[in-house]
Order: sequence, then C-alpha cells, then structure tokens
Amino acid sequence: MIFRRALLREFTHAAAAVFVALFAILITTVLIRLLGQAAGGRVPADAVLALIGFGALTELPIVLTLTVFIAVLLSLSRSYRDSEMVVWFASGVPLTAWIGPVLRFAVPLALVIAGVTLFLGPWAQLKNAEYRERLDSRDDTQRVAPGVFRESAGARRVFFVEVGAGEDGRVRNVFVSEQNEGKLTVIAAAEGFLQSDAQGNRYVVLEQGRRYDGEPGTPAYRVMSFERYQVQIEQPQSASALASKTRTKPTLELLHNPDARNLGELVGRIGMPLAALLLALLAIPLSFVNPRAGRTNNLLIAVLTYLVYSNAITICQAWVAQERMPFVLALLLPHLVVIVAMGLMFYTRLAVSPFWRARA
Repeated sequence: MIFRRALLREFTHAAAAVFVALFAILITTVLIRLLGQAAGGRVPADAVLALIGFGALTELPIVLTLTVFIAVLLSLSRSYRDSEMVVWFASGVPLTAWIGPVLRFAVPLALVIAGVTLFLGPWAQLKNAEYRERLDSRDDTQRVAPGVFRESAGARRVFFVEVGAGEDGRVRNVFVSEQNEGKLTVIAAAEGFLQSDAQGNRYVVLEQGRRYDGEPGTPAYRVMSFERYQVQIEQPQSASALASKTRTKPTLELLHNPDARNLGELVGRIGMPLAALLLALLAIPLSFVNPRAGRTNNLLIAVLTYLVYSNAITICQAWVAQERMPFVLALLLPHLVVIVAMGLMFYTRLAVSPFWRARA
C-alpha cells in the first residue's frame, strides 16, 4: 500500500505540473495565431476568446496523452537517479509491479481522452467551423472597425472609418478603395450611414465626398464630387461545406455511415486513448536512467517515440481514408508494434542474461 500510494501521489503531482506547462504552451500558441489573424482583419477581436476555447478543446487529447506519458517517465526516472529503484528491487519488488499503479493512474485519464476524442472533440470542431462560417458570411459593413483598414469578403474592397458610429448611427471620414478588372475606384466621404428598403436590401449611404476612377500608373482619372452616394451591400453566400468535414461529424454518425473517410476518422479517434494507455506502460522500461550517465537521453527517446507513434496512427488513418489499408489492420497495427516493443524492453530489464547475449 505504501508503494502504490507513493507512486500515485508522485504521478499526480508530476501530471499536474506537466499539464499546466503543456496547456499554457497550447493556449499561447493558439492565442498568437488568432491575434495574427485578428490583426489582419480575418478574425474580429471579439471572436478570439471563443475560438481559443474551441481550439483548446480540439487539442486537449494530445496534451493529456503527453501528460500521462511524461508524468510516468519523469517520476520513474527520478527514482532511478535517486537510487530509489535499487531499494525497491532489493526489497523484492520486480519491475512488473509498477504496471498496476501506472494503470490505476493512466486508465482514468485514458477514459477522459476517449470522451474528448469521441464526443467533445467533434462537437468543438463543429462549433469552431460553424463560428468561422458565420464570421465569413458577414457582410462588409460588419467587418468595418474604426481606425483599421479592413478587406471585404471577396478581397476586392478595402474600408477605413476614422470615427465609429455614434448615437446617430453615422460614421465619419470614410475611405473605400475598390479594384475591378485593372481599374481602381477610390471614394472618400465625410459621413456615412446604413439604410434598408422595404424589400430588406441594405445600402451604404455616403455624404459629402468624392469618387476617383482610373487605371493605376496612368494620368487618366475621373473625379466626381457628390452630396449623396448610395451603394447596395451584397449579401455573401453562406458556405455549406460543414457536412463534408469528417472531423466535425459525431462518432455515432461515423459508425452509421462506415465509408472510407469515416472509418479513417474512427482510426484516429479510437487510437488516441489506446496510445495514451500504451505510452504510460511503455514509460516503465523506458524510464531507466544510469545515474552516472546523462539525464536527458531517455526524455529525448521518449519524445521521438511519441512522434513516431502518433505519426504512425495518422498514416494509418490516411491510408484507411484512401482505401489503401483495411480498417481493422490500421486500427491494431500501430498498437501491436508498440506492445511488441514494450514486451522486448521489459524482457531486457528483467532478464539476467537476454537470449541475444547468451553464449554458446
């Protein structure tokens, strides 16, 4: 009991520290990417927080898998460095005795990973795609922000408003640039506002301004002054590609429609929790550290092992989607290879004289 409780306590403390570090890196990475998109006008500033939440949920299984793997690896490696393993081995505790505590620690987290990959992750992917689709389907007036140059949905127009709409709904110092078939049109107006007719059509009404038409690089420009200029706003067509995105489909829908793409997606969703469980067990023999040697060698090997393992699952997923590999084989092959490698590593640590070192 002392052995098990000490290990579980150390695994939990290490997992908490690793999870906080990895999750902070994840949030920072997503935030930097979204802030860059917001600065370029592709994402509104008020949508950054929601997109961060959806992005964090979709990447949470990777963070949890690495948390389980690294927590077990670091805890057992510290025991080797501090010679605690020598004490346990001298007390008659074999290396296989660590399998039970590791499973007690890893199984609940593997179930959480399964819940996220099978249910919560697809929901977050769907909401993220719907939210981005709703942002892309906004008309040009909803993209305008005071003091910021913004492109239209079709990237043909550039808008700038110096002063935002006040209580009267009017904006001040409006600039519009439009390029079409090699011709440039620039409109500058003192004021502007929105107007709708009885049919629901929306218009931008500009007052007290000028319009410049011509070809860039030539002096042939036409200048017109106006007191009132009215332009109809084109409503963008909403995209309907959500149904074709496999990552946004619920798991039950994938099971009910087992075509090649859906089966490939299932390989990835089922493989993630299995990988977390097997990586936790693989960390037991992989955590061996010679106190007189370097302390980072096994950590580098662990990172390389995770990358190879996750990429193998991704490759099998792609091959199933391309109908180049059967579903059952792709679902089992990467995990069977890891199980065989783990068995050989346990044998190496437990055997007094491995068969490949035996002399005739």
